[in-house]
Amino acid sequence: MDPLDLLKQAIADRTARIGVIGQGYVGLPLSVHLSRAGFRVLGLEADPEKVAALNACRSYIGDIPDSELREAHAAGYEATGDASKLGEVDAILITVPTPYTKTKQPDMTYVQQAAQAVSSQLRKGQLIILESTTYPGTTADLLVPALEATGLKSGVDFEVAYSPERIEPGNPVYGLHNTPKVVGGMTPRAAELSVSLYATIVSKVVPVSTPAAAEMTKLLENTFRHVNIALANEMAHLCHRIGVNIWEVVEAASSKPFGYMPFYPGPGVGGHCIPIDPYYLVWKAQEHEAVARLVELSGHINDSMPDWVVERTGDLLNDRGRSFRGSQVLLLGMSYKRDVPDLRESPSLKVLERLLRKGAQVSYHDPYVPALPWQYSGLRSVPLTAATLQESQCVVLLTDHQRLDLELIAQHAPVLLDTRNAMKAFKSRNVVLL
Repeated sequence: MDPLDLLKQAIADRTARIGVIGQGYVGLPLSVHLSRAGFRVLGLEADPEKVAALNACRSYIGDIPDSELREAHAAGYEATGDASKLGEVDAILITVPTPYTKTKQPDMTYVQQAAQAVSSQLRKGQLIILESTTYPGTTADLLVPALEATGLKSGVDFEVAYSPERIEPGNPVYGLHNTPKVVGGMTPRAAELSVSLYATIVSKVVPVSTPAAAEMTKLLENTFRHVNIALANEMAHLCHRIGVNIWEVVEAASSKPFGYMPFYPGPGVGGHCIPIDPYYLVWKAQEHEAVARLVELSGHINDSMPDWVVERTGDLLNDRGRSFRGSQVLLLGMSYKRDVPDLRESPSLKVLERLLRKGAQVSYHDPYVPALPWQYSGLRSVPLTAATLQESQCVVLLTDHQRLDLELIAQHAPVLLDTRNAMKAFKSRNVVLL
């Protein structure tokens, strides 16, 4: 019997063993949900400290508590750094990072490394699915050739598909199980196998015609958000110039029940998708001698927001007879979004860097980020106290964590630049909106 037909049956009866490359914000939830569905899961992770933590049932992902890791282990989950074990699994899901270079071109290093790891152990009857966000054509033009270099053939000996991850860390409503999964297979059989696998852990699977269509789907989703956030940020600039409250405007516009959905201004965009994915689209357009003008302009607007936050901070200091140099500036919130410890592409870090370059004495408070990476002057989170606030010449609220004591901040901050409208309940003269 064809090994790939056997795989279809093994998925149906949960005897298939699944490998997940990368045990981060995407890979670990996938591993846990697959274990819960009855599969034995192998989690491949390059960081030995993370491997040790996972096998000791200590989670480093906020959405996955230790108790769920213990349940996964009881169901047969194992974390490892040994890529040779990929030959033991029947389906392999690749969830590695896809950053961009300094010139904002796709960096496929991690995908290429994962492809090499898979190809070194590839055997007949395996299903390979790429989940990493990337440009259209990656699966067909990069992943498949790397695997076929073994002499085995896609669609004959093994199957390949693409399914973009849709994980949003910290989202209390939508998680892996209730967010539809888009799948594009290199062949109809690849799509069928992938759909049957994902159907065991998600409520709805949406098949599309090709991996390129699935790859473009993810870019459209995040570019939509990127462009609309840029519009909100540009409106914030304009409203500031003419003396109108942008937050009041957004709230009023949101009363319309059709033709509008609210997007909000802020200090910039962060995370693993929105700051990066649109530039994949821009790069791909250039490769085909096209121009994604709106996407490029949106990137310029969003990338400029940390500079505008610093400019506004300088204005507030200047109004009080101070310059940046030597002034104590307290930043509230360093992660890229509310109630998560994730620093990836955080605009707060960009604000910090710019303030330090201008000579400000910068400290920060973040209940989710006790310390910053070494390149940020070894800064550690300071306690949020009346004294800490009063000692600062300016406080800048960058991430609106729910654990921030807003009343304490309103009472004791000498002047506060609120980039998230977190202080809307406090009518205080020392609170200034972005």
